Amino acid sequence: MIVVAGEALIDLVPQGTGALASLKPALGGGPFNTAVALGRLGSPTAFCSRTSSDAFGEALLDGLREAGVDVSAVQRGVEPTTLAVATIDDKGSAAYSFYVEGTADRLFTAPAELPAQARAVSFGTCSLVLEPGASAYEELMRGAAEQGVFTALDPNIRAGLIPDPDGYRARFKSWLPSVSLLKLSEEDALWLGGTPREWLAAGPAAVVITQGGDGLTAFTRDGAVHSVPGEVVDVVDTIGAGDTVNAALLHGLAAQDALSAEALVGLGADGWTRLLRFAARAAAITCSRAGAEPPYASELGDF
Repeated sequence: MIVVAGEALIDLVPQGTGALASLKPALGGGPFNTAVALGRLGSPTAFCSRTSSDAFGEALLDGLREAGVDVSAVQRGVEPTTLAVATIDDKGSAAYSFYVEGTADRLFTAPAELPAQARAVSFGTCSLVLEPGASAYEELMRGAAEQGVFTALDPNIRAGLIPDPDGYRARFKSWLPSVSLLKLSEEDALWLGGTPREWLAAGPAAVVITQGGDGLTAFTRDGAVHSVPGEVVDVVDTIGAGDTVNAALLHGLAAQDALSAEALVGLGADGWTRLLRFAARAAAITCSRAGAEPPYASELGDF
């Protein structure tokens, strides 16, 4: 089982142009999207979070259940659901503003233990920024790593939520010894500073950088670099594309019984090329339709 830890929220997506365009609510949040994508690909998946008992919170849990995701570890609260207002540019890229004060997901507390079947835990996005929950997710990450569980991190930087950029960058570096696989966009990499080699030296066995339509590149601890081009597609928007990459990487690694630091390096050129191409195809399908709608296994075929 792959456990995804982090926020579930509602994206408010503009329908049309202009500052007063109508907004359509959509299920979202980086970890939520990753969990749904994993479920649709057929990976046994559990979601570890805290959601509101309001109507949005119920809809988020329904979305997870529909994807086959186990929600038994999800904590509940009466506080409202976090809202993210999306802005889509003429290339389909999304930017967000957030309504996060007093929301349910911020009050997450670390569970006493992970499910016995957990083979990997995925972390990232707003949940590692907003306190007090951020410290609880950090505690869960460090505990999982200490137990030898494979950990994946996608920082998915939302700069508007980070009041102290230098403090966050230092905190990010402190996570790296507890991370098996680091995935980030080239924009995230630029914002964070540093290089894949520096990050690898701090802990991860592999770093995967997404480059939009230009594809993906993986750097591994043995000094190897593996790249694949992006899939050509008519982009509607990029919402959920990076989260789909997360899911595809984890699904593909699980399919190869490669959820360990040693196995990441041992994949070799053929294994990494196959994995990255699978992730690129999955992300392209997500980009070809509106909102975070990751593909089903039937659309991609077996890994």
